[in-house]
Amino acid sequence: MTHTRVLIVEDELIAAEFLKEILQNEGMDVIGIVDTGEEAIRTAVAQKPDIVLMDIMLRDHISGSEAAVEISRKIETEIIFLTAYSDPEMIDYAVESQAAGYLSKPYNETEIIATLRLALARKRKKPSHDLQDRQTPPSTVSLVDGYLFHTVHQRLLKEGKEVELGPKALKLIGLLCQHPDISVSNEQIMLHVWGEPVNDKTLRSLMFRIRSATSENLIKNISGSGYMICSHL
Repeated sequence: MTHTRVLIVEDELIAAEFLKEILQNEGMDVIGIVDTGEEAIRTAVAQKPDIVLMDIMLRDHISGSEAAVEISRKIETEIIFLTAYSDPEMIDYAVESQAAGYLSKPYNETEIIATLRLALARKRKKPSHDLQDRQTPPSTVSLVDGYLFHTVHQRLLKEGKEVELGPKALKLIGLLCQHPDISVSNEQIMLHVWGEPVNDKTLRSLMFRIRSATSENLIKNISGSGYMICSHL
């Protein structure tokens, strides 16, 4: 793992120094230690590390989860979350930022090294894209009423502007966009979005939020079958 460049984002100095020592013993180059979301984004974009170790709880108004999503939009890097706990929201952010995984506190040296090795292996397998490629996603789905869904970056656009939707809403739309104009059952949607069956009220509530932010025509409720997203034919 020699010459691997790592940014540590951790608000506990002792923990950060522990991580730094382990990484340096493995021949990695620690390019910096920062403790705020703002610094994390700025440093990552400027330095372009191979790996970002990202604590969830930071010292400013930007959480590690939010910083990770922003970083993943701007540069190609592997993000590993550092957390004392895991909950559905954190996992949603991990999916949205395409994180390579997460390390639980208190840290275990063997687990740290194994996770970093897996992240590097994953990075080597990814195709390299220049900035222009990143600005023009290679795969999109044209939808009704002028909407466009980026299947690679999981983003919904309307006339070139991103529609602000939460991770669960984007996961649902992403699932439906795999098969436009074909209904997907409620059970399939629940398992994909929540990882388990939830009550119908929870699904309807999410669908209401999507329709409120988009268009009544975008997603149709197919009685007795599920939901279907409508393409622009």
